Amino acid sequence: MVNNEEDEYKTDEELVVLINNGNVFAFEMLYDRYSASLFQFFYAKLRDREKAEDFLQELFLKLFRKGESFDTSKKFSSWIYSIAHNQCKNEYRKLSRTYKQIDNFELNDLVSNVGMSSEKIDESIFSEHLRIALNTLSHEHQSSFILRFKYELSIREISEILDCSEGTTKSRIFYSLKKLAKKLKHFNPYVQ
Repeated sequence: MVNNEEDEYKTDEELVVLINNGNVFAFEMLYDRYSASLFQFFYAKLRDREKAEDFLQELFLKLFRKGESFDTSKKFSSWIYSIAHNQCKNEYRKLSRTYKQIDNFELNDLVSNVGMSSEKIDESIFSEHLRIALNTLSHEHQSSFILRFKYELSIREISEILDCSEGTTKSRIFYSLKKLAKKLKHFNPYVQ
C-alpha cells in the first residue's frame, strides 16, 4: 500500500497485479487513467448522468474486488471496456428497451441561450441529430461506432471488447456509417 511514484510509470496490466496485492495507489492510478473516459462511455450509452456515475463506481468496485479475474496477458483497456459494455447491455435487457428518442427538437431552445454563435447552434443541432440517429442503431452497432470514432480504438480492440471477430466489427462500423449517412444526409452540403 505504499505510495510509490514508480507506479505512475507502470503499465495498466502491471497496476492490476499491484491492486490484487492490495496497493491502493495502483488502484487510484488506474482510476485516474480511465474514470473520465469510462464515465463518458457510460453517459453516451445511458444518457443519464446519475446512472453513468453509478455504473462507473460499480465498475471500479468490481475491479477492486475481482481484479484477479483479469488475464494479465491481455490488454487492460479492452477488458475494462468489455465489462462496461456488458454493464450497459445488461441494463438494456433489464429495461427491455433501448434509448428513448426525442421526437421534437426545438431550435428555439438553442437560440434562446445567450451568446451562442451560429456555429455552436449548428454543432448542437448536428450533435442532437447524430444522437437521435445513433439511437436507431442496435446496441452492438452503437457500441462499435462510439468505440471507433469517439474513443479511437482499433478494430482489434473493439473486437476484443465486444467479443466478436474483426470482420464483424468492420461490418458493424460500415453498416453504422451507411445508416447514419442516410439519416444525416441533410447535413451534407454535397448531397442534393
